[in-house]
Amino acid sequence: MSKFFALIPAAGSGSRMGNQLPKQYLSLADRPMIYHALKTLSQSPKITRVFIILSPDDIDWNNYDWSAFSEKLSIIKCGGATRAESVLNGLSAAKEESMVDANDWILVHDAARPCLSSTQLSKLIDSVANDKVGGLLATPVADTLKRGDDKSRITKTEPRENLWQAQTPQMFRYGLLTEALANTTEITDDASAVEALGLQPKLIQSDATNFKVTYPQDLALAELILKQRNAQ
Repeated sequence: MSKFFALIPAAGSGSRMGNQLPKQYLSLADRPMIYHALKTLSQSPKITRVFIILSPDDIDWNNYDWSAFSEKLSIIKCGGATRAESVLNGLSAAKEESMVDANDWILVHDAARPCLSSTQLSKLIDSVANDKVGGLLATPVADTLKRGDDKSRITKTEPRENLWQAQTPQMFRYGLLTEALANTTEITDDASAVEALGLQPKLIQSDATNFKVTYPQDLALAELILKQRNAQ
């Protein structure tokens, strides 16, 4: 049977947060941000191993205690200049380190999505495990979308019918994802690379709590979600 592996590319700097500390290490609910997504992935009984892809010159990882996840965790310092390059490098290194087969599933998750829940993760795995292509968590677009020009003036209202906002994890078989990323680097998520092969990944409905922390004000909302979840 196919196994499930998670991979978190965490080699970026998160410059839009306006902080010298890389975004994945910013404090959130008394832990570095990446800790929360790592906890959810590591606690899943379906996931065999979690690979963290760091920058070769990362000096922050060892400042924190990760012992709670030691049985499932692999740290690989092979991050590249782009997210796609980091994921591709990580896939290559993961195959060398572990028994990863071409048909095994890889769940790529953003370090800056700390509010991924176990329910969302299980829904993705259960919904995609028998799919021929793979899939991703996403939410239907609810807001009215405006296209603007370089002067911040509206040029067009975009129809939102059948539009989805992509999230992570994005789940594809190792062989397919490696092929897709090797063929294109001009992408912002893994699904785009798979789409470039002419395939159609499956959309698995999630919700807005699995949002990406991008700006400083996002930290407060993420902390509120985590505190409410932990209090239940």
